Amino acid sequence: MSAEQQSPKILSLVWGRIDVTDLEHGKDFKLYPGGGRPWDWGETGTRHNPGIQVADVEELLQRGATTVVLSQGMDMRLQVQAETLSYLEEKGVTVHVSETRQAVEIYNSLVETTAVGGLFHSTC
Repeated sequence: MSAEQQSPKILSLVWGRIDVTDLEHGKDFKLYPGGGRPWDWGETGTRHNPGIQVADVEELLQRGATTVVLSQGMDMRLQVQAETLSYLEEKGVTVHVSETRQAVEIYNSLVETTAVGGLFHSTC
């Protein structure tokens, strides 16, 4: 996988802050092959419950992700809607759903070999 197509690596994670290669630090991120940006929940009206929506993951697929990592927060408060998982399954996308620290480990293990995208929430 070329460097231009590779998803950016997460360099560090602490409560309320994520540091990502070539991006400003932030609280929540959408990461995908070739880049990433802050994840603004207000764009889609996402809330902890009912959780991550189809609208939240569509950009990851549009940017070329074939594997998606969804973090549920450090305290697992962020839910994932069943419709979102069904949508990703229908698209043939491999999905990992995990607590944020574990999600970062999974994601970073894939960035060099896989077209991976992810949603990362650094607090609850």
